[in-house]
Amino acid sequence: MNDALFPREATVLSPGSFLFPGLALARAADFQNAVKHAAGAAPFRRVVTPGGRPLSVRITNMGSWGWVSDRRGYRYEPTDPRTGRAWSPIPRDLSDFARAAAARAGFPGFVPDACLINLYAPGAKMAPHVDRDEKDFSQPIVSVSLGLPAVFLWGGPNRSDRVRRVPLEDGDAVVWGGPARLYYHGVAPIQAGHHPLWGERRINLTFRKAG
Repeated sequence: MNDALFPREATVLSPGSFLFPGLALARAADFQNAVKHAAGAAPFRRVVTPGGRPLSVRITNMGSWGWVSDRRGYRYEPTDPRTGRAWSPIPRDLSDFARAAAARAGFPGFVPDACLINLYAPGAKMAPHVDRDEKDFSQPIVSVSLGLPAVFLWGGPNRSDRVRRVPLEDGDAVVWGGPARLYYHGVAPIQAGHHPLWGERRINLTFRKAG
């Protein structure tokens, strides 16, 4: 693997979870093009939880599977429920990026088939939760932060565990798997600001193996 792709030291958040600062900066244009294409095919939308509460983020998807939420529950669907059309494919270069990041964190062989894209406007947040809608928990999650900075809330296996507040900047990536795969995590409310490429928003892509 080319270590030039990983220019800064990783931070271990807990066993099985790693922060790679600036990992995605060199591919900023690729990520921007992919997000534009995905949102053109399936526009960002606000969804509700099974209990009927709207999420403050807006979402879209890329990949063979897309994560959706409504009163029927949290789940993955192979097509956009609003149009019946397949989600945009994950571009090969971004799939390779996620695979390399996972391998760097100690999870070789990761091949994502889903990428949830969250759009955070100022004030939007994500309550602590566990990603448990995937079939195979041996596969990691690869998360990429773009645009406005955020504070990542990194907890533990129990909702009551102490939460670590981890600053995330444009281009940072977090990978978690193994003993940390089912840890609680979230995002504190996004502060107002402006990014030269992404404007007044934060974009987060999470690559998963859903099927």
